[in-house]
Amino acid sequence: SNVCSSDPSNMSCDIGLWGLAVMGQNFALNMASHGFKVVVGNRTQSKVDTTVERAADEGDLPLVGSTSMEDMVSKLSKPRKIVILVMAG
Repeated sequence: SNVCSSDPSNMSCDIGLWGLAVMGQNFALNMASHGFKVVVGNRTQSKVDTTVERAADEGDLPLVGSTSMEDMVSKLSKPRKIVILVMAG
């Protein structure tokens, strides 16, 4: 489901989350389960795909993926809110 639009007149995601290791995936899904429209991104695209699949499996949650940082930012409503999580180590 395309819950967040990148149409310039309708940038509609509430929050972006970049960094989809274990904590990032769970944080993004938790926000979506509480009704926030979330767009996610990651250096490795497969993590984005996995998170989008989990959102669908866990109740068609309002979460979409992005293909780059620029794509993620384009889907956010203003003022933009972005969480960046970096795996420790």
